[in-house]
Amino acid sequence: MGEIENLPYKEKRYPYHNAYLDYWKKSISNIEEFWDLKARDLVWYKTWDNVLDSSNPPFYRWFVGAQTNINLNTLDRWQNTLIFNKVAYYWEGEDGVSRVITYRDLFKEVNKFSKALIDLGVKENDTVTIYLPMIPELPISMLSVTRIGAIHSVVFSGFSAEALSTRIVDAKSKVLITADSYPRNGKPIELKKNVESAIKLAKDQGVEVEKVIVVKRSGLPIPFIEGRDYWYHELVNKYSDSIYVKPVARKSDDVLFILYTSGTTGKPKGIMHSVGGYMTYVYHAFKWNWDIRPEDVHWTFADVGWITGHTYIVYGPLMHGATEVMYEGAPVYPAPDRAWSIVEKYKVTILYTSPTTLRLLRQYGDEFVNKHDLSTLRILGTVGEPINPDVWEWYFNVVGKGKCPIVDTWWMTETSASMIAPSPHLGLVPLKPGSATYPLPGIEPDVLDDNGNQTPPGVKGYLVIKKPWPGMPLGIWGDPERFVKTYFGKYQGIFYAGDYAVKDEEGYFWLLGRADEVLKVAGHRIGTIEMEDALIKHPSVAEAAVIGMPDPVKGEVPIAAVVLKSGVNPSNELKKELIEVVRNTIGPIATPQAIIFVRKLPKTRSGKIMRRVLKAILTNGIVGDTSTLEDPTSVDELKRAWDEFKLSMK
Repeated sequence: MGEIENLPYKEKRYPYHNAYLDYWKKSISNIEEFWDLKARDLVWYKTWDNVLDSSNPPFYRWFVGAQTNINLNTLDRWQNTLIFNKVAYYWEGEDGVSRVITYRDLFKEVNKFSKALIDLGVKENDTVTIYLPMIPELPISMLSVTRIGAIHSVVFSGFSAEALSTRIVDAKSKVLITADSYPRNGKPIELKKNVESAIKLAKDQGVEVEKVIVVKRSGLPIPFIEGRDYWYHELVNKYSDSIYVKPVARKSDDVLFILYTSGTTGKPKGIMHSVGGYMTYVYHAFKWNWDIRPEDVHWTFADVGWITGHTYIVYGPLMHGATEVMYEGAPVYPAPDRAWSIVEKYKVTILYTSPTTLRLLRQYGDEFVNKHDLSTLRILGTVGEPINPDVWEWYFNVVGKGKCPIVDTWWMTETSASMIAPSPHLGLVPLKPGSATYPLPGIEPDVLDDNGNQTPPGVKGYLVIKKPWPGMPLGIWGDPERFVKTYFGKYQGIFYAGDYAVKDEEGYFWLLGRADEVLKVAGHRIGTIEMEDALIKHPSVAEAAVIGMPDPVKGEVPIAAVVLKSGVNPSNELKKELIEVVRNTIGPIATPQAIIFVRKLPKTRSGKIMRRVLKAILTNGIVGDTSTLEDPTSVDELKRAWDEFKLSMK
């Protein structure tokens, strides 16, 4: 956990370190005063009567009585300014096509599509599901939906038809925005075919998608149903560039969007974020994270289908009038230097990506980095999972040439934007490789033990947030009880993040991964229960347990232990079938690295699967106390099956 001794930062003084700590303490001593001031940086139709309504915890409401629309701050405020002619997006397709979109272009396109949505009958508070690849029409769709006061639910384009249908049904979406297909690693992903399957599944569950808007990305033939399906380009081309749709005045505590995230039960959670609270917190966090300047070119190398993209590709950059790079494709296609060529081409100054992506890029060697001019870079960032110190050093020394501070951020879907992260200002706080350092102003995290007591320095505990913040969720869509139980059930009145963490003697936070039954695969959360449910759907499977195995590139990969029904014999063909079941039910990102067949799983007498025992065996850890196991021979059975699997792989 120590600092790298030869960092140039080590030679500097830190005259502002104590100033930061004083500022942070002041910010949490009166959170209402602090956030009142921050919110006044933004545009509102009507300001608030109360900064915070805490009368019904944990359902806190921010800027009560205020009215605004996020479009006022992402687009409309830039009219009649120099920013209106500035580049909003440099878009790079995987196949080499590219587009340059100014704020003026974006404003025109959003207004035209907003009018199209209105003419199709989309009304305020309707939910619209967006299932698009990383193309400009994705942020355009998000902005258009929120402009007219509707609620978007973006679904990652890598998810399967079944995963899409689950989210359509839960959100009760009658309108879906998608694309024909898109390239990934040089092969077409037939998105519209997935949509047709998802619509059928949703209809079987009582939700009928009435309108489907299709962006023509590739031009490949697709199923197209007249009267239900509409081409995006035909809709927007009906309107002139001068069309204007006034942003609908939304209450600050209205729902801005729903974003589904995996949890410890099979059903994904629809996290609801508020209009005014999300807007205020994201604006503040983006500014703190990047010290954003007019000349910056910011690139969040992630997908808009996750919260990282919502905040750091769409709403955060646009609220600051920043220029953002948006890349459609795979990190190393068609060559391992694709990422570095994009940095050079667009003169990127701020690069923000996941440790998983960095580990992937690093394994191809330094020569692919060094063949490109990366001298424009001034800040590097990481997101999605803890970054191991050796990758941190590589990122700092090889990519950043020893001159770029690394903004290592901790946050999650539920928090809106980063909560623990250094500011890139030199001289503010010393950086420690692998640590996200300190909380942002206005945020009060801590590390607690099972009894709710603060852990001593260096002792692992559970990460919590002690006070409300504007970017906190409004709740879980349609399930307020689950919201209370999941996030406020462990500690009364305190937000439980579900991550293990350690605080060192200087107060630096070190994140240690998930404490609940959720895996972080390539920086993305996938519920083990969701994968187990998928496996159990197969007619040959009686039981299944999934754990995460450390992986040098993805961070974690799923490993499944499967009990077959009586009379079913294990085989390689059955393994392949089960892997396909998971891929088709959830998506390729959830593909099990291995499936091992066992006759019984380690369970307690009450029937609960002891996943810590399973994980200990599969990772050569200490099994520990097994006195509560119903059948101790299950441990030997699992060890034997795992040993056989490892031998088969040699």
